[in-house]
Amino acid sequence: MNQAKPFNWPGWSSFALLLLFWELSARATPKLEVYFPPVSRILGALGQALTVGSITSHALATLARFAEGFLLAAVLAVLSGVVLGYFRFLNSLLATLIELLRPMPSVAIIPVAILLLGIGDGMIVSVTVYASLWPILINTIDGVRNIDHTLIDTGRTFGLSRWRILWQIILPGASPYIVTGLRIGLSIALILVTTAEMIAGSKGLGFFILDEERAMNSANMYSGIVVVALLGYALNRLFLLLESRAMKWRHGMMARQAA
Repeated sequence: MNQAKPFNWPGWSSFALLLLFWELSARATPKLEVYFPPVSRILGALGQALTVGSITSHALATLARFAEGFLLAAVLAVLSGVVLGYFRFLNSLLATLIELLRPMPSVAIIPVAILLLGIGDGMIVSVTVYASLWPILINTIDGVRNIDHTLIDTGRTFGLSRWRILWQIILPGASPYIVTGLRIGLSIALILVTTAEMIAGSKGLGFFILDEERAMNSANMYSGIVVVALLGYALNRLFLLLESRAMKWRHGMMARQAA
């Protein structure tokens, strides 16, 4: 039986102390308020922006781009990873290309994306797909390659089709690796969306943050950063919730093996 995870009091307490230190330090040093406004002022600016709705439209634009880019990357990476992990010859053909492209900073392709796709949602989504695809792809390939081939041979012996072997043996066996890649890709996707919006966006949280910084509205700028942080935290918690439900069968099997 699963037990509820206890609330992390030490972690939240240290975070609250950090905010309190920020608040007191900013108020004690007025010259720094331009760069580090008090937390209360940032929260007030955030509340006002939410009331007016100026930041809500930017957050929705960022979330839409993030969802489109991350889902496209997940589908492409998992399908390609299964194929490359299963067919070793294809993996050998493309391994060098993958190892050359994977370590390259994804921000470096934004100028290329602008040149090819122009400035707009298509460019931002494409950059997000490119950036978040690699951890999912690599983990999927490793997950498929680490499956015991005896299981696959046994499935063939029992007359399972390739589709059933894929669905009943390969994907379940590689699922922990795939989930790990998806979780890493999740944070990378949000980073690239906001970065691309700062460079070439006309809306979105990245554009909002940079626009407020140029206008020297530091409280509004930090309120945009707070929204990005909250969005990332919420997406990560949602992913963990979905992961725990989707992987419940595996956790149950491991518990039975340990008993």
